[in-house]
Amino acid sequence: MQMSKKIAVVVGASGGIGAAFIEQLRMDNSFSEVIGLTRSGGFDIAKEDSIAKGASDLKKREVEIGLVIVATGLLHRQECRPEKSLRDLDADWMAENYRVNAIGPALVAKHFLPLMPRRERCFFAALSARVGSISDNRLGGWHSYRASKSALNMFIRNLSIEWQRKNPEAIITALHPGTVQTRLSEPFGGGKSAQGRFLPGDSAQRMLSVLYGLKPEHSGRIFAYDGQEIMP
Repeated sequence: MQMSKKIAVVVGASGGIGAAFIEQLRMDNSFSEVIGLTRSGGFDIAKEDSIAKGASDLKKREVEIGLVIVATGLLHRQECRPEKSLRDLDADWMAENYRVNAIGPALVAKHFLPLMPRRERCFFAALSARVGSISDNRLGGWHSYRASKSALNMFIRNLSIEWQRKNPEAIITALHPGTVQTRLSEPFGGGKSAQGRFLPGDSAQRMLSVLYGLKPEHSGRIFAYDGQEIMP
């Protein structure tokens, strides 16, 4: 796939998967420039004014964006872990999950999609998770993470319907990276050894291959790293 006149943007580029996306995108030379946005660089997924400024800075450069990947995610933080039961629910932790996993990507779409083409193929993708599937939920638990990823999946669907009226060639999707050797998933490998988990580069490469193979009629759907569709 060649979009050499357009740039690619990766939100959350300092994370394991985000950094791998940056590396893969620069290696495949499909875009004229690959930009990584990070909290240390002044971009905060949890603050709309920061997201708006990031979009505004690119707009001033008069660049056209062919790809946006939101690679941020929150599963655990210090003493906060995915809940195992109702008694573990905490309002602040629930809100933080929604803020990072659902609201943040939605606001990235709000501010960055208007900078993308209106008559050409382009991609907006956010990292979701298989555990966000309601129909696939057999184990329960992880209430806040599951619910926030499910909310993200619904937003992706809503956004694809709205944006189809603006650019029928746009592809808006959510991607499941699999179990990857990153800080986010390290405590929750599901019994898998390091050999049973993807390296970040492998996961990013697989997801890009899936993404580039999608057509406009796939917009609004959720796909795993192996191309399998994940049902809501």
